[in-house]
Amino acid sequence: MIKTIDEALTFIKANKVEMIDFKIIDLDGRWRHITIPATNFKQELFETGIGFDASNYGYAPVENSDMVFVPDLSTLTMDPFTKIPTVNMVGDVLVIGKENVPFNQYPRSIIKKAEAYMKETKMADKMLLGPEFEFHIFDHVAFEIKSNSVFYHVDTSQAEWHSGKRTEDNNGYQVSTKGGYHIDIPNDINYDLRSKMCTMLEDWGVKVKYHHHEVGGSGQQEIEVAFDSLCKVADNTMVAKYIIKNAANKANKTVTFMPKPLSSEAGNGMHIHMMLFKDGKPLFYDESGYAGLSEFAMYFMGGILKHIHSLCAFTNPSTNSYKRLIPGYEAPVTIGYATANRSAVVRIPAYAKKPNVKRFELRNPDASSNPYFAYSAILMAGLDGVINKIHPKEHNWGPFDFNLYTLSEEDRAKIEVLPRTLNEALDALEIDYEYLLKGDVFPKKLLDIWIKEKRLEVRKINNIPHPAEFKKYYDF
Repeated sequence: MIKTIDEALTFIKANKVEMIDFKIIDLDGRWRHITIPATNFKQELFETGIGFDASNYGYAPVENSDMVFVPDLSTLTMDPFTKIPTVNMVGDVLVIGKENVPFNQYPRSIIKKAEAYMKETKMADKMLLGPEFEFHIFDHVAFEIKSNSVFYHVDTSQAEWHSGKRTEDNNGYQVSTKGGYHIDIPNDINYDLRSKMCTMLEDWGVKVKYHHHEVGGSGQQEIEVAFDSLCKVADNTMVAKYIIKNAANKANKTVTFMPKPLSSEAGNGMHIHMMLFKDGKPLFYDESGYAGLSEFAMYFMGGILKHIHSLCAFTNPSTNSYKRLIPGYEAPVTIGYATANRSAVVRIPAYAKKPNVKRFELRNPDASSNPYFAYSAILMAGLDGVINKIHPKEHNWGPFDFNLYTLSEEDRAKIEVLPRTLNEALDALEIDYEYLLKGDVFPKKLLDIWIKEKRLEVRKINNIPHPAEFKKYYDF
């Protein structure tokens, strides 16, 4: 890890770097970038920063619009995709004044404040997260939205719909719908590409736990990365999406993290494993507790379940998110917890038995989220549960150690469910947001603009006629 400007300059010279590329996060959680020649990379840069207009990134205007991006030396890494030798760096955004201060709406500012608030409460001093990245690799994608034409089309040679193709390149090794879980080669046609993605992640410093083909037969993949601290894992989430998409592009493939790109297949989640520590001691473990979880862990879980409706506005912030959160596709729809039950919002992995790995997994999030906002909001909800001693069992949130999809209508009606649309999640956030304001972690101005922009997004998408509507209503 680079710690000083001298170390950075030595690295730049040794690798014959010509360009320095700075990655800046917009409101939605996408990287944008600005590049300087390596000859301009000097100590002064860390004092003056690089000026830019944050309002063009979607953030709410502030009284003083002069802002600067200041790179974080510890994130300096060679870019594996550029022809010109280039290093990448993420960093922080400051508002210029007598003393520059962090821009309170910037994602890295928020996640650092969330970590600071956690320490201020003295309940915990470290949160570790381990996300699972699910995505689809396609050979081709096309889509169009015009006043007289709305369509999308994706294709992959491994999909079941290619089984009847009468051409010489059809080898018959297609994967059936929902039949892709851990499928082996030759059916797993993207195995080498997925391995390449993992080696590139490792080279970048993002440790990979494992990778495999996922349930979706039409090209669904999973890469799970190792646990890391809150801000670091959010940075790593951005890195993972960058590497996965660009590696696919180099291989003449295309990747999507869309929660539900195919109607008949499993959707793409971003399950999040979590655990907290204090003074090096794991806080989630108690041998005598349910599934080995401590009372602290149950309260933390209770906070997440209490606020799950409003959390969805950050963890599932796209209209497409709610096409994934439906029964029958291993996606959670009910609010509750269980051991090894994938139909519950919170799952406790039965294989994680030792104190230092005892954890639970939140299964509703997806990668359309801004990871800094999503991870911060999850932490704030959990801490609120500990502060207010919200035990999930006392609220009929489990344990649900049975298949929630097979319940009778009467029993199902007794169990709370996740929001069914993005508008429902935004409705919840408008009412339930006070827990996010504690420690000045989320500024109210950011919540207001998030809700406003997401409402506009929903309205715009909902106003477009859908091809399924033509099939259903055209002959009326």
